[in-house]
Amino acid sequence: MTTDTFLADCRARLAFDLLSNTWNAVVLWALRDGPRRPVELRERIGGISSKVLTETLRRLQFNGLVDRQADPDAPSRVEYQLTALGGTLLAPIDAVGAWAFEYGDEVMAAQEAACTPGPQSPRPTC
Repeated sequence: MTTDTFLADCRARLAFDLLSNTWNAVVLWALRDGPRRPVELRERIGGISSKVLTETLRRLQFNGLVDRQADPDAPSRVEYQLTALGGTLLAPIDAVGAWAFEYGDEVMAAQEAACTPGPQSPRPTC
């Protein structure tokens, strides 16, 4: 790996950009067990609006990570599923989740400490 690995046009940055959007990883993870309709995804995920879910699914489809299947007999029946390429991101997402489970308390403690006024800084930075 060279020092130019994280330039704007490099592949490593592409992967980080895909995973840095909160909803991308969450939607991919929610599709890990098979195809889902948008309503099922919203229920499974929680806290995501229809608009944001639609934008996320379109972005994932654009990147080749999700496939959209429309039922020709029932035009309002649409399902989304992982593509083979999308499935390859499940292991990295799982690894980040495991890291968060192991170290999340430490990160939150550091955030709390940064927001607590101390002798050097009388006002919190948060």
